[in-house]
Amino acid sequence: MKLIFLYGIPATGKLTIGQELAAITGYKLFHNHLAVDLLLAVFEFGSPQFIALREQIWLSVFESASQSQLPGLIFTFAPEATVRPEFISNTRETITRTGGAVHFVELTCPIDELKRRIESPSRVRYQKLASLSLFEQLHADGAFHSFPMPSAAISIDSSAHTPAQAAAKIASNLQLI
Repeated sequence: MKLIFLYGIPATGKLTIGQELAAITGYKLFHNHLAVDLLLAVFEFGSPQFIALREQIWLSVFESASQSQLPGLIFTFAPEATVRPEFISNTRETITRTGGAVHFVELTCPIDELKRRIESPSRVRYQKLASLSLFEQLHADGAFHSFPMPSAAISIDSSAHTPAQAAAKIASNLQLI
């Protein structure tokens, strides 16, 4: 199985591009807020229980998807301070154990555009960060760059492409279609 690991700070377009990529590849989309929102119903964001269960859910889905012989899975991820750095190596180990591969795709966007996008009503649906002041505080504190990410197979500035164009570039670069 190919795990397409879309990552970037909030509002870079991970979910939107992931939806476009799923439409052209037929891969399932497992965006990180499915687990996050589930756990927010019970635990405070960043609490020890939240952190442990979130990673357990993510890795369990990866393992089950990989064992089920899905051709591919798209995952969206925002590196931030509450994610344990070993999550990345645990993800790689989980996927490669069944002969799969992880393809890291970085999404970037100029900070002014991120600030314009952050309060978009579409972000509220999944309890995403939607406060400009909190985004600015977290960004200034380095919360979105708490650990280094692996080198990306492709990096895309989402402000320079439509979501469909970005998805097509990813699919072409990774030979998904």
